[in-house]
Amino acid sequence: MSFGLPSLKVKPENAVTNNLQVGPFGVSSPFVSGLGSTKPKLGIAHPLETSERNYHLNEEKMNMAMLRNIQGLHAPLKLTMEMKFTKKIGRLPFLPSSNLQHEVLTGRHLDIGFEDILNTPDFCEVAGQPHAVVERSLGIL
Repeated sequence: MSFGLPSLKVKPENAVTNNLQVGPFGVSSPFVSGLGSTKPKLGIAHPLETSERNYHLNEEKMNMAMLRNIQGLHAPLKLTMEMKFTKKIGRLPFLPSSNLQHEVLTGRHLDIGFEDILNTPDFCEVAGQPHAVVERSLGIL
């Protein structure tokens, strides 16, 4: 009996075919395709990779299904609407946003992960000029 809850079993995704541009020596050129662009095209390295990649999404679906079974349809609809509005809150494109309200609604403000320590905007070495970044986001540049 599932009670409308999503499955806990990991479902494998379809393998992605490799369509890398091959250079003269049979190796793709990092100058053309970039270093980070080749990894997503290679496929899945481990079966748990897809499960870990979709962990927060699966956890949110499970929580919404349990909340619907316990409190009714109004509670997940209200939370979903609030989360949708918190995702729309934005600043200028060159200013970093902490997304604190969205993290509080999802419960992620209690977790400490790699992205909290290693991926902070304070350590970013690339900072664009504010006027150029805004013009590019508006499609002027």
